[in-house]
Amino acid sequence: MTEPILSVRDLSVTFDVPKKGAWPWTAPMKLHAVAEMNFDLMPGECLGVVGESGSGKSTLARAIVGTVPSSNGNIIFEGADLANMNPRERRVHRRDVQMIFQDPLAALNPRMTVGEIIAEPLVTHDPSVSRAERKKRVQELMARVGLLPNLINRYPHEFSGGQCQRIGIARALIMKPKLLICDEPVSALDVSVQAQVVNLLMELQKDMGLSMIFIAHDLSVVKHISDRIFVMYLGRGMETADARTLTRRPEHPYTQALISSVPIPDPKLEKLRKPALLEGELPSPLSPPSGCVFRTRCPKARPDCAVGRPPMLDLGNGHFAACPYHEPVDLLAAS
Repeated sequence: MTEPILSVRDLSVTFDVPKKGAWPWTAPMKLHAVAEMNFDLMPGECLGVVGESGSGKSTLARAIVGTVPSSNGNIIFEGADLANMNPRERRVHRRDVQMIFQDPLAALNPRMTVGEIIAEPLVTHDPSVSRAERKKRVQELMARVGLLPNLINRYPHEFSGGQCQRIGIARALIMKPKLLICDEPVSALDVSVQAQVVNLLMELQKDMGLSMIFIAHDLSVVKHISDRIFVMYLGRGMETADARTLTRRPEHPYTQALISSVPIPDPKLEKLRKPALLEGELPSPLSPPSGCVFRTRCPKARPDCAVGRPPMLDLGNGHFAACPYHEPVDLLAAS
């Protein structure tokens, strides 16, 4: 059996938040951005991560990359625990784990040319490469992501948002990483450009044999690109399954509400269906609800949901849901 390229076990990320108006020596509040997260990523697989804003998706991505320190747990990448390494030890693995950021223009240094931006990882991790070889590799990769190689000496402000995201993709891939983490890479782009970037990522993943974590709000995009989908709510995992199963027969009430909110392209079917809309606001991660964190908005909540966190129940065929009162809904039949 193939071993996962990435295994996240009991990963938690908390931040200290000073109490407003309190004395400097007062103990800060704890913000639980990610709590006891568990999942595996297989070689060559794309795992989609979805959830509302504030559910901890970006924090999870940054903890895996190493830009945010983890508070507890393990991040096992190819047998090495990245979470418990010092910066020097982790530097060895940094070239194999790269990230594409949400805001394409803000992620690029405005004082550097496109060629310098894409070549920067080479200069950092492989300084022995000659300048001529760096330029050759940069131009080849620019062509691969859909940019004209003769634009190598231009600056980020001279490009559109979609082109800037292609520059970010090229920079992430210049070191030929094994794991690519995409933190909402298409949310700031026009719909037509989104499709182009998503299709480009799918082509690159196939050609380069990449493992990928794709974070997004748009479930239709996640379904299109992902092999499996992982649903997060308030820093915790709610449900995971292969993309086809999760989008057609979701078990967790939160997943059902998320998928129900996606409009159907057929106006007649859209008019007939009754979406399961959520009521209330996302609770504060400074004081998450006891027991199941989703219980304050769950239509199936019972008194015992406030006692003890529900574990991920194995529903078979790689389908897991963190709800003892789970009930499948066949959305294909309902539509």
